[in-house]
Amino acid sequence: MKRFLLLLTLLAITITIVNSTNQSRRPQIKSAPPTVKLYNHETGKIESLPLEEYLVGVVAAEMPAEFPLEALKAQAVAARTYIMQRLAPGGVANSEHPGADVSSDPREGQAWISRAEMEKRWGKVRTLEYYYKIKWAVDTTKGEVLTYHNQLIIPAYHASCGGGTESAENVWVAATPYLKGVDCPYCADPNPERQVTYTLAELDKKLKTNLSAIPVTAGNRARAVMITAETTTGRPKEIKIGNKTYPATLLRELLNLRSTRISWKLQGDKITFITKGYGHGVGMCQYGAKGYAQHGKNYKEILKHYYTGVEIEKMN
Repeated sequence: MKRFLLLLTLLAITITIVNSTNQSRRPQIKSAPPTVKLYNHETGKIESLPLEEYLVGVVAAEMPAEFPLEALKAQAVAARTYIMQRLAPGGVANSEHPGADVSSDPREGQAWISRAEMEKRWGKVRTLEYYYKIKWAVDTTKGEVLTYHNQLIIPAYHASCGGGTESAENVWVAATPYLKGVDCPYCADPNPERQVTYTLAELDKKLKTNLSAIPVTAGNRARAVMITAETTTGRPKEIKIGNKTYPATLLRELLNLRSTRISWKLQGDKITFITKGYGHGVGMCQYGAKGYAQHGKNYKEILKHYYTGVEIEKMN
């Protein structure tokens, strides 16, 4: 499962907001194109794939195939919406790979794997089960996309939120009406917490701070690392470390943390950061979608929970 799209989603959200002042430039829903031109990072070549076949490879790469069918359907609709944003007039150009509509590298867009890669990951027997399960999820939602006020949305998603998703403006600055933080009571990540430990000297080197030079007393320690601002959903927004204050989103990137739901403990000359969840926390929580499906929710209910005020429409 790849954790999607931080920079590209930010770019696309910014484009959506700018375009909101110019209706003629906003991407409209068009008929599905017959093919997607995919830059395959494994081969270094551009491949032309039917849209729905491309989506099978995306869902296989982005969500565990053993997840419930309704969760896979929700992922299929989100993935279809994403690629249609890329293909629609006024959508996001793929300047990294001229001639391609999209890349298979999750750092540049949605992840995608081939049927051969599925067999490497799952084995031939299990691939038969998983491939057709995913294909059913894609086929039964054929043509369906997410819209807000008749415009395609930016369908951000992530692995696990740790109990509640985040609003877009707290991660990417720009507010987006359908990417609001929501409760996620069924986030089913079996290993939601991760720990990363640094010595104070290592942390100072990474962050250009002075933490290791601060005298070791209880009062100093309490003030040396502290949350200075929180998001509306209760996550740290800014964290002061020594003599510097960092946005939690930047700190996550610099320290290779799994999410911005961050806490920590100082012991001797070491600091351990504890994170809950995995990913930027915006939009659909994939483990949350799994949990909702296990509690009887269908894919449309799942999508409308995570994307505020959206509609699910068929492409013309």
